[in-house]
Amino acid sequence: MFSYRHAFHAGNHADVLKHTVLLAVLRHMAQKDAALTIFDTHAGAGLYRLDGDYAQTSAEAAEGFLKLVATKPKEPFAPLLQDYLDLVASFNKAGSHKVYPGSPFIIHRVIQERDRDKLKLFELHPTDTKTLTANIAQLEAGRQIAILREDGFEGIKKFLPPPSRRALLLCDPSYELKTDYGRVAEMVADSLVRFATGTYAVWYPIIPRPEAHDLPKKLKTLANKAGKSWLGATLTVKSSKLLQDDEGEVIRPGLPASGMFIINPPHTLKAGLQKALPQMVELLKQDANATFTLESGG
Repeated sequence: MFSYRHAFHAGNHADVLKHTVLLAVLRHMAQKDAALTIFDTHAGAGLYRLDGDYAQTSAEAAEGFLKLVATKPKEPFAPLLQDYLDLVASFNKAGSHKVYPGSPFIIHRVIQERDRDKLKLFELHPTDTKTLTANIAQLEAGRQIAILREDGFEGIKKFLPPPSRRALLLCDPSYELKTDYGRVAEMVADSLVRFATGTYAVWYPIIPRPEAHDLPKKLKTLANKAGKSWLGATLTVKSSKLLQDDEGEVIRPGLPASGMFIINPPHTLKAGLQKALPQMVELLKQDANATFTLESGG
């Protein structure tokens, strides 16, 4: 249960999609003065070293964030993508790209000047919880940030609806357990009953598994039944087909694609992603199967 560590995957192409979308949603919601509560159901360690042992073992950032910063696009970066790159750069010295902020630090960077906002971080992994606690302590954020070592799927229930009456919930489990797919849908269904006006952002992998393909369909159904608007964005960087080496051994291709599904998204998000997603495909593609999808409803 505790074998997954996001440090192995920090800065990969899925993080580029997830954090670009997360930042865009946060920027929009922070334009209003009213207090905002943000929930991160699977916070991880919060901050990662791309030159550390974990990240270098998989080297996934080389095909994600690091690939972006090493590329000079033919056209200027789309505003959403440039904002993401600028924010990550703010955690590093000029010309360096060693530190990568996870969602807790991205969120805090947006709300740090807004004392009325609250951030609640859920994390069960014992080592990541310890690291997260140490990393957050450096921010000296006081009561603005709360770390809860508990199951985010269940722990979120006691906080909805929040006193602020405005909230963003980010849910991005590892999906290491295939039961996570069902738990995500159950959590979203329950949350919509408790707090229908909240904004819910769900990240999911796109892999050859029925549960992975069913999840966005279930989320779309939940949003439609609740009469809520929704937006779905996916980024594919390569084929999901299994390959074989010269000796006939199966080569697993790694994560080929991922998606973000947002319920009650900002009205500006789709237009922003229409510019950002084609650039992500062009700059992060690993083969001719790279593509994106963007749809909305409600």
